[in-house]
Amino acid sequence: MQSESRQTRLFSCEFFPPKTPEGTAALRNTLAVLTELEPAFFSVTFGAGGSTREGTFEVIKELQEHGLQGAPHISCIGTTSAEVRQLLRAYQDIGVQRLVALRGDLPSGMVERGEFAYANELVAFIRETSGDAFHIEVAAYPEYHPEAPSPEADLRNFKRKVAAGADSAITQYFYSAEAYLRFVRECEAAGVRVPIVPGIMPITNYRQLARFSDNCGAEIPRWIRKKLEQYQDDLPSLRAFGLDVVTDLCAALLAGGAPGLHFYTLNKHQPTHDIWKRLGL
Repeated sequence: MQSESRQTRLFSCEFFPPKTPEGTAALRNTLAVLTELEPAFFSVTFGAGGSTREGTFEVIKELQEHGLQGAPHISCIGTTSAEVRQLLRAYQDIGVQRLVALRGDLPSGMVERGEFAYANELVAFIRETSGDAFHIEVAAYPEYHPEAPSPEADLRNFKRKVAAGADSAITQYFYSAEAYLRFVRECEAAGVRVPIVPGIMPITNYRQLARFSDNCGAEIPRWIRKKLEQYQDDLPSLRAFGLDVVTDLCAALLAGGAPGLHFYTLNKHQPTHDIWKRLGL
């Protein structure tokens, strides 16, 4: 973990753009609580096929207007080079300094990927268009991308994104500290030296977590899954167990040299706030 231990630790949170007035009010409440923790930045997702492009921009703009650092996601899928160029100019105009560049997911029924087939192509285009104006985050997969034909192919894909100009990475969530530590060792052995920040998913709802995990390929260890199945109709017990599990995971990651933590908040403040406080961040 030599490449991790040399980095200044950064802690960050992720939101998705709300689609209703009630969702907007809830997000603002979540933001007010989590801002007190002083995360380094707040990332905002970009819907499949660009479905939340305007919503992503509006949330980022509001963050910047309040003196907070926003990090918008930009996806290959459903985005042309002209649209990316326009987005980059707009984000520079409002003071954005960090981007999350992703391949993205194909919406149901869409068969054409567009001008950028892979995230490394998007990263290279951002660098060619904007130079060093942005710190570029990319995705990493300690348990390997579900579409990767092999672990070796997945590592090569990640290395291409870094070679194209990525500054650091945020991982898919996971519940095995060893999976992350092993992945970082493999990256170091392959000559990849950028900070790789673990993505953290609090546990608050078993059915939702199982659905997310099945879709994205994240493993829920059997002992955790069995406990969650036992508690799924007892929300206080489930959430107390989830808080213990994820706090212990975060502590192990930080002790192992992780350069920070990135919390997938799902626009809720309490789980992330509780873990953050327990860790003494």
